[in-house]
Amino acid sequence: MSQMGLREAQMPQLAKTSANGLADFEPVAERNCFVSSKNLVMLVGDSGVGKTCLLVRFKDGAFLAGSFISTVGIDFRNKVLTVDGVKVKLQIWDTAGQERFRSVTHAYYRDAHALLLLYDVTNKASFDNIQAWLTEIHEYAQQDVVLMLLGNKVDSAQDRVVKREDGEKLAKEYGVPFMETSAKSGLNVELAFTAIAKELKHRSMKLPNEPKFKLHDYVKKEVRGSGCCRS
Repeated sequence: MSQMGLREAQMPQLAKTSANGLADFEPVAERNCFVSSKNLVMLVGDSGVGKTCLLVRFKDGAFLAGSFISTVGIDFRNKVLTVDGVKVKLQIWDTAGQERFRSVTHAYYRDAHALLLLYDVTNKASFDNIQAWLTEIHEYAQQDVVLMLLGNKVDSAQDRVVKREDGEKLAKEYGVPFMETSAKSGLNVELAFTAIAKELKHRSMKLPNEPKFKLHDYVKKEVRGSGCCRS
């Protein structure tokens, strides 16, 4: 074996792509330098719930103030997070919530590794439609897709019509993690994507004797720690 081949053989590397399509990790010299291939994360929910604002807040640390044009079809951004010393690459798809673009969204469900399902706490209809969105997800997405429910726009406390307890109850009914977020203030935005990245990282590169990562428990602990949900 050549010297180059020997070095490559000695590099730690992960198993091949898993059955659910999660991406491999590229072989590198040290554990804290692993870089994942892209993990596809979709933002879904009714038009106007703040999907684009949430993505811009996460990617650029900014808030899109005022009105803006609704997403047409699919848009996406890339961002790399460092999770437990491992770089996890996320490709985040921002989807149109309007009914006329729903067939476009359906076509992308199968490729998604994770879904963030949003409603607007100031818009009861967007909350009522969550069950319809969940039905679509169960029909079109992978069976083991990572799913999280987000109640967005909690900065608009005076306009709130959906109680936090209602979101928690619905999430519990469907067995998915839940948190409330604000793209305007940044509340829990980084946490939502970090939680998803942690789950994807653990699924792709679980090490021997490493305890199973429990997404629900992690989210509950971190949300309690932030003190965000006191009302």
